[in-house]
Amino acid sequence: MSRRGNCHDNAVAENLFQLLKRERIKRRIYPDRNEERSGVFDYIEMFYNSKRPHIYSGNVSPVQFDQLYFNRLKSV
Repeated sequence: MSRRGNCHDNAVAENLFQLLKRERIKRRIYPDRNEERSGVFDYIEMFYNSKRPHIYSGNVSPVQFDQLYFNRLKSV
């Protein structure tokens, strides 16, 4: 997938890393590598995956999207 002409191969990963750098890493100075690891983990697991709205899901967070999905399943 990473050869010439395949422009969509890592677009999702590049978008995540760009947001991670812009929203978390460049705003903080970490005293050591363990603090940085826990900060990145916190951003990805506690904010990006649960609270940050995503365009593909209608500008709702993944948690809200899952709740809407399961509510639709219950009503069927």
